[in-house]
Amino acid sequence: MRIFERPAARGLLLAVAAALLLTACQAASATEDGRAVLTMWTHGAGNPVELEVLDQTIADYNSSQDEFVIKVESFPQAAYSDAVIGAATTGDLPCLLDLDGPTVANWAWSESLAPLDLPEEKTDQFLPSALSLWNDEIYAIGFGDAALSVMARQSVLEEHDIRIPSIDDPWTRDEFEDALNKLAEDPDFEYAIDVGAAETGEWWPYAYSPFLQSFGGDLIDRSTFTTAEGALNGPQAVEFGSWFRSLFVRPGWSTLAPTPGREDFPLGNAALSWNGNWAASRALEEFGDDVLFLPPPDFGNGPAIGGASWQWAISADCEHLEAARDYIELSIEPKYIAAYSDNTGGIPATQAAADLTEDYAPGGRLAVMRDLSEELAIIRPPTPAYPVIASVFEKALRDIANGADPEGAFGQAVEQIDTNISSNDDYGF
Repeated sequence: MRIFERPAARGLLLAVAAALLLTACQAASATEDGRAVLTMWTHGAGNPVELEVLDQTIADYNSSQDEFVIKVESFPQAAYSDAVIGAATTGDLPCLLDLDGPTVANWAWSESLAPLDLPEEKTDQFLPSALSLWNDEIYAIGFGDAALSVMARQSVLEEHDIRIPSIDDPWTRDEFEDALNKLAEDPDFEYAIDVGAAETGEWWPYAYSPFLQSFGGDLIDRSTFTTAEGALNGPQAVEFGSWFRSLFVRPGWSTLAPTPGREDFPLGNAALSWNGNWAASRALEEFGDDVLFLPPPDFGNGPAIGGASWQWAISADCEHLEAARDYIELSIEPKYIAAYSDNTGGIPATQAAADLTEDYAPGGRLAVMRDLSEELAIIRPPTPAYPVIASVFEKALRDIANGADPEGAFGQAVEQIDTNISSNDDYGF
């Protein structure tokens, strides 16, 4: 399976509908009032609070100088990826665009992006998971990140004599399973933990590969990035697969068919929830100060969560690279990052920005989420093979959750991943 490939002429060979490109936007187009226009694309259509911050940042940049003007076009997230891939195929990428962090290595390898070349004194302040690197250069930067936690209610844990863990002292596997057993026996709950098994796509590698890593496996051998052999099909990975299946087999632990919309925790149907900071406000609304945001269990190799969210990049086709870089540099000032966090709930990428927010400043009700991101986040493999890895992993783990043999499912996944890597000359590793 191939996702993006690089032939003699740069292009991305993915079957896409050209009709998705509503306009043939150029990286820099005709002038407006004597100023060159830089086009920007974002996936934020339908998210007015996110666009509000973006519009203000663009307005501030446009008014800060008289040579360039940025024009933004927003797409629905469901159509965005196809639109970007189609534009890359035809050489019509906009000057500025946002990309999901784990995909950036693929875009950089395909020579579709330009390095950001931002001052180190600024990028050094960012959470590592808010930066996407390829060949030791930063190709994308995010205003923030997202973090997963085990959402719980303090009163429920205390009632069942379950220890409240911390980042420095998380639950062990035995403690976690003991907690699930206790909560599964409580008739007030339909089941112990909602792990989001009804979600699709990127959720699976984002949410569940950290459990794999805590068991001692991984999505790829990170010492070479040329094979998944031993990492995704070794004994630790197989043990993880068996444990993951047990979540849905052990009576009352979890379910493959939760209530739609991740509502089982706030509705009181599930005692715990494996969910992100974007769901925190709903939990707080329902339970107030009784809500706890806890680290994941340590399955033997330390607790872990996924890292990297949507980030900003510059097209290699941009005719005015320095202007685009000037905009990016302005947009990562603390006040804009803080405004983004206040509007969207995202974790601020810098401490200076976090200090300007109510929720993520020290002592804030979500400050622990930023601690989780800073201390436990593992970036999904920064390799051009990641889109294939993500897709293959999701299928394998879904099959396992539904009864497939972990050794066989992960073994087949390794074959598919390694075939993709070898057919692309190891992506230069």
